[in-house]
Amino acid sequence: MASPALPERPGARGAAPTPARPVGEAGILDAALAVMAEHGYHGTSVRDIAERAGVSPAALYHHFTSKQQVLATIMERGIKALLERTHAALADAGDEPAARLRALVDVQVLFHLQDQRGTLLGTSELRALEEPVRSRHIAKRQQQQRLFDGVVTEGVERGVFTTPIPLEAARAIVVMCTGVASWFSPRGRMSRAEVVRRYQRLALDMVGAHES
Repeated sequence: MASPALPERPGARGAAPTPARPVGEAGILDAALAVMAEHGYHGTSVRDIAERAGVSPAALYHHFTSKQQVLATIMERGIKALLERTHAALADAGDEPAARLRALVDVQVLFHLQDQRGTLLGTSELRALEEPVRSRHIAKRQQQQRLFDGVVTEGVERGVFTTPIPLEAARAIVVMCTGVASWFSPRGRMSRAEVVRRYQRLALDMVGAHES
């Protein structure tokens, strides 16, 4: 059971209203994501996270052994979810390379728009992950990239895509789709669905797809 929330200190970075419901692991991760997104991993303390979550540091340590484990959990759960969604999308997309590429773009864009703070944290704080977690995490990111590589390469082999540099094109598509987290605003002129449609068109253009 979580300990009573610490009183807020005037000007405390982690301070936030005490949640109306008991805070468990998920609440601590949400709080950590918010504080780290604002101040970076190295600029965030365990006390900052605990205060934002509305728990004591002791309660945080009941769920996580360290701030490093908090960061690793956030990043590992994110890449695991992305891989699962991507595999599911490909399974439903059929055999046509263009349809498979559109499915990949749909997942990559929407996933990174659903959690923009998590994406930006994952990009900026990869260097803060300690070994061996860092190497394992990078390997999973490479798995995601290889799914794009495979679809684009197959499209070229089948004569559906015409790019002479399929691996470079696939890498550029991933970077493009991931980058939406840095600029998208729900109050902007485009909806998430419109971003997906435009990026699918861009991706097909980048691989030289033979379709309108």
